[in-house]
Amino acid sequence: MKKFLLVVSSILLFFVILALIALFTYRKLLSPVGTSDTIIEIEVKEGSTYSTMADILYEKKLIRSKLAYRVYLKLNPPKEVLKTGIYSLTQKMGVEQIVGSLARDGKYINDQEIRITFKEGINMRQFASVIAANTNNTEEAVFEYLNDESFMEEFVKKYWFLSEDILNGNIYYPLEGYLYPNTYNFANRNVSVEDIFTKLLDETEKQLEPYREELENSKYSIHQIMTLASVIELEAPKSEYRKLVSSVFQNRLAKKMQLGSDVTTYYGAQVELSERDLYQAEIEAENGYNTRPASMAGKLPVGPVCNPSIESIEAVLHPETSDYYYFLSDKNGKMYFRKTYQEHLQIKQELIDQGLWYDYQN
Repeated sequence: MKKFLLVVSSILLFFVILALIALFTYRKLLSPVGTSDTIIEIEVKEGSTYSTMADILYEKKLIRSKLAYRVYLKLNPPKEVLKTGIYSLTQKMGVEQIVGSLARDGKYINDQEIRITFKEGINMRQFASVIAANTNNTEEAVFEYLNDESFMEEFVKKYWFLSEDILNGNIYYPLEGYLYPNTYNFANRNVSVEDIFTKLLDETEKQLEPYREELENSKYSIHQIMTLASVIELEAPKSEYRKLVSSVFQNRLAKKMQLGSDVTTYYGAQVELSERDLYQAEIEAENGYNTRPASMAGKLPVGPVCNPSIESIEAVLHPETSDYYYFLSDKNGKMYFRKTYQEHLQIKQELIDQGLWYDYQN
C-alpha cells in the first residue's frame, strides 16, 4: 500500500511540476517581447479578427508566440468588436496590453506618449528646434547626429531613395529634404534622434514607393528631384501653382538660365525668410545653394532647401507644359506667370501701383 501511495504521489508531483512549468512558460510567452519604446504601427484590415491578428503581431515581433496569444484569447475573449484602422503598439506591451489596445480601438493609455508635427516646407534648422521643444534632445544633439558620417552612410545603404549625393561636403545637412513632413507618435520624450529620423525616413519611403519607377527613370536624379521639389514647395505655398512653377524652373534649366530663386539665396545665407532682408553680399554669395550667381546658370542647388510635400515631388515629375520663364507673387499669394523679362517687370509695376507688392525695408 505504501508503495502504491508513493507511486501515486510521484505521479501527482510530476503533473504538478509539469503544470507549473507549463504555467511559467505560458506566462513567459505572454510577457513583452522587449523594452523598446519605439511605436510599431499595425493595420487591422476589413475581415480581420483578434485571432487572425496573431500572424501580423508575430511578424512585427510584438508577441512571442502565436499559440500562446490565441490561448489567451480563448481564456479571455474580448467583448469589443475589433475595428479596422491603424494601431500603435510597442514591444514593451505584453499580450494582455496588446489585446486591450486592440479592444479599445487602439486607444492604449500611455501617459508618456508624445505627438510631434513636422510641417511641410520646414528646413533642418526648424526640424531641430521642433525636436528640442518636444523631446529631451537638444538642437546640438540633432546636428551632431547629422554630422556623423557613419550614421548617414548607414541610411544611404538602407534606403533606396538616398544616394551618396547627401554626403557632399558642401551640403549643410545630409538628410535635408528627405524627412517626410507629417504628425508622428513616439513613446515618450526620451526618444532618440536616430529613432525619430528612422521613423520619418520610413514614412518617406512609404510616400515615394508608388513613384519609384518614375523617380528612377527620370531625366533627373532622385536627389535632383527632391532638391527641385523643395524649392517649389517654398516658392509656391499654394499647391495649385506648383506644377506651373515646376514648368518655369525646368524651362530655365533647359535654357541654361539661373533659377534665381529667393528661397535658395536665403537658405544659402542660413537666414529664415521671415527673419530679415538679405545683405547684398549674401545675395551675391556663391555657396552651392544660391541660384542667383552666373556660375549657377542651368544648375540646381547642391541639395534640398526644405522638406517638401508629395505634391511638390509630383510637380517635378509632372510639370505643366508652358513657355513661361518668370513668375512672381502678390501680397495675397496669387501668382503671375510670364514669358519674357519685360512682361515680368510690367506685371511687377502693376502690382506696385495696386498696392499688392511687398514693401521691403532695407
